[in-house]
Amino acid sequence: MNIKQRLTLLSFLQFFIWGSWLISTGGYLFSLGFKGIEIGSVYSTLGIASLIMPALMGIVADRWVNAERVLGFCHLVGAGALLFASFIKDPALMFWVMLFNSMAYMPTISLNNTVSYKILSQSGYDIIKVFPPIRVWGTVGFIIAMWFVDLTGLASSNGQFYVAAAAAILMGLYSFSLPACPPSNAEKKGTMAESLGLDAFVLFRRKKMVIFFIFSMLLGAALQVTNTFGGSFLSDFRADFPDSFVVKHPLLMLSLSQISETLFILTIPFFLKRFGIKIVMLFSMLAWVLRFALFGIGDPGAGLIFLILSMVVYGMAFDFFNISGSLFLEKETPSNIRASAQGMFMMITNGVGAILGGIGSGWVVDYFTKNDIKDWAMIWMTFAAYALVLAIVFPIIFKYRHYAEEDLVSMSKANH
Repeated sequence: MNIKQRLTLLSFLQFFIWGSWLISTGGYLFSLGFKGIEIGSVYSTLGIASLIMPALMGIVADRWVNAERVLGFCHLVGAGALLFASFIKDPALMFWVMLFNSMAYMPTISLNNTVSYKILSQSGYDIIKVFPPIRVWGTVGFIIAMWFVDLTGLASSNGQFYVAAAAAILMGLYSFSLPACPPSNAEKKGTMAESLGLDAFVLFRRKKMVIFFIFSMLLGAALQVTNTFGGSFLSDFRADFPDSFVVKHPLLMLSLSQISETLFILTIPFFLKRFGIKIVMLFSMLAWVLRFALFGIGDPGAGLIFLILSMVVYGMAFDFFNISGSLFLEKETPSNIRASAQGMFMMITNGVGAILGGIGSGWVVDYFTKNDIKDWAMIWMTFAAYALVLAIVFPIIFKYRHYAEEDLVSMSKANH
């Protein structure tokens, strides 16, 4: 395999692991008798781990250990935690084991990006052009994992953890076979702050980066909302549409969102080069407005088209923020702190953002729940209003001038 094919497999395995359990574990835990708050606590481990581990492992990869080795080690540790989780029936123990798994897995998302960027750069490729078609196979891996555990019936059993663990072992071993990605600062002598990787916080001296990270956190909260309640929302149509495919296979329906991702990822190079990060992130916010609003008016009957459209716009909402934001940091940060910056991005979006999103969305859902009946229309419209406020405020305060390639050519000719 050539290097692009090898990195494609790396991306596929990375998200196949996550897709094997992320969406389906809630239903499995319900079948064990877990309460809603206990399931919510298990999912909160993703946010808790993201507060520390991505930045910490990014520092390790920047300073001391090859990034591909850190990536492989984390996946092997995560595989052990997933195998252990398959035997657990106690809510408290499940929380701690899944926290350990999250501490191993969450940093691998940014580490995977770092490894891919370094190898592509070493091979002389244009990262912004080449990486999105590679990353799209991560979404394909997530989709295939969701379909596999749903169609085999493993989504309602501990078998989903076996699938995820097997993939994590394969991913860990495969990572060690990749080209070396040595620390950028292995030979550098500097201050104590630099040796600890704290120099990545220099990004906060730039107003542009502060605003970027704040809105990354707020958009991370929006992502947590849809991950947490999308399946429950579709399942709640059971009383009115008991024979609906949407109700019987909510995972397959939700996988349309990931299928949409695979299409929108391929458009990122064009949109980033033509419009820049500011407009691309604004598109993401407007897509979140549509995602939530279409959920609010959709149903498995006459409103099925609105549910489908909501899945379609999810691709833009997710990709134009997560993938474009990562590429923006790769472009805007010095090479010696890029792994740390990617880890910080993960910490802010999937850590602080996820925790705020979980707490805030839980409050909204409880507020619109009366006698155990949820007013999903009001719930989703509230979330849509939140995203709309972000879309109005962001372009006003985020000052970033982007020049399209043709503009740069014109300016160059004018100067000569």
